[in-house]
Amino acid sequence: MEKIRLHIPNITCSHCVMTIKNELNEMEGVKDVQGDPQTKDVAIEFEKPASREAIEALLEEINYPSRLPA
Repeated sequence: MEKIRLHIPNITCSHCVMTIKNELNEMEGVKDVQGDPQTKDVAIEFEKPASREAIEALLEEINYPSRLPA
């Protein structure tokens, strides 16, 4: 099981976090998604077949591109 934390600057509210959670939870292998609209950080726990690259590609596709936290 892997865990990553991503900074997503486009998050502006709890609805954004819910959209991200709903989309990522549909990806096979994603086990948990937690987000904070205040910090704009999302923590994702996943296993294969999900991958960091696939998660980042999906976030880009739904207009929530990520970058590593500062």
